[in-house]
Amino acid sequence: MRYHPLLRLALVLSMLVPVVSLAALPVGPQVGDQNVSPFYRWNGALPDNPGVMLREEPMKHQPEIAAAQARRILYTSRDVRWNAGIIPVSGTLYFPQGKPPSGGWPLVAWAHGTLGVADTCAPSWTGHAPRDASYINKWLQQGFAVVATDYQGLGGPGPHPYLIWQAEGRSVLDSVRAALQAYPQQLANRLVITGQSQGSGASLGASYIAPGYAPELKLLATIATGLVATFPDGPVAAGDGRIHGTPPRLEMLRLIGGSLADDAPAPESLVTDSGAKLLARARVSCMPELGHVQRRLHLNANNAFIGGSERITAVLKPVTDMPLARFPAPLFLATGLADRTLSPYHQYAAVAALCAAGNPLEWKTYQGITHNGIVNTAFADELTFVQAVLAGKPRPDSCGALVVPGKAQPALKDILYNN
Repeated sequence: MRYHPLLRLALVLSMLVPVVSLAALPVGPQVGDQNVSPFYRWNGALPDNPGVMLREEPMKHQPEIAAAQARRILYTSRDVRWNAGIIPVSGTLYFPQGKPPSGGWPLVAWAHGTLGVADTCAPSWTGHAPRDASYINKWLQQGFAVVATDYQGLGGPGPHPYLIWQAEGRSVLDSVRAALQAYPQQLANRLVITGQSQGSGASLGASYIAPGYAPELKLLATIATGLVATFPDGPVAAGDGRIHGTPPRLEMLRLIGGSLADDAPAPESLVTDSGAKLLARARVSCMPELGHVQRRLHLNANNAFIGGSERITAVLKPVTDMPLARFPAPLFLATGLADRTLSPYHQYAAVAALCAAGNPLEWKTYQGITHNGIVNTAFADELTFVQAVLAGKPRPDSCGALVVPGKAQPALKDILYNN
């Protein structure tokens, strides 16, 4: 396990200023904290600034990721949901094969989709899902290093602020800061942020807050696929966005993950007896098992929550809402037209809002591609987009020719991960 010289200096300096306490951060099994390994538990003083690499260790090899180095990392970030100050956050860092180019490898920051809120769902602990590992490897093959945050509270202490883009965006940006600080010779301050589904909100959130929160980072491009973000001031009403409404397993993650006001009733008081079984599993299990439990109990929003879907919608904060704003870097957005998790129309509404805010962007849609399939299917177009941005070439602007998508299409077969 490696500790960095700059960390020692930061800890010495931290003794000269007040160290922020984690006392304000809810911790324990009720918010998904689990015993993973001592790597994730930082018991010493924390430096008083975000983006400091605390420690790292080798990651177990994944066959889908052909990295020269694969590292599990622990770094500092700043909690914005519970105002707990500086906190430890975990993630992974991958280096391409070969020698770095002059100035270092450009860096891709990957923001993953929904996995759960329990610590054992952290990709740095379990390894990345094959779909995501394949995507990470594609960037490595093109000469980009990849840093992938677990997000606050997945692996590290406290709740995972699920879908809260202000918090997830900080986790993304601080992972980049930590990587650049730890490897200044190997990595270049030339950043692409990319994310899928939950991670699309984290990616857009990181880009939105970057000029004020991390102005030293040179953000070149932002990519978001399977768009979850909502824009209440946009020109198109998105609605719920999901084909069959929000599944109760996702609402359980929100109950634990910071979408309840601090003075709201306890999650247990909002669920039925059957819903309580799913809530209990959400604290210790990840998405595949939660889907199994939801199906076995035949749960939906009306029988999982006391008062049904209207009550649970009323008590949960609209955490995916974003303001209309100009983003600091070019945007590439992608939607699978067979997406039955977040409807193509929901994603169109987000694109229309970003256009209305004056963002030149490229939006690609893909016939017969699902929510899962879009991650790797869109890569070739993402790479073309990023390479053009790096070369300073103009990119097409989709805002003048948006096409309203119809209902979700059937999924094409024989495409990897297109389930």
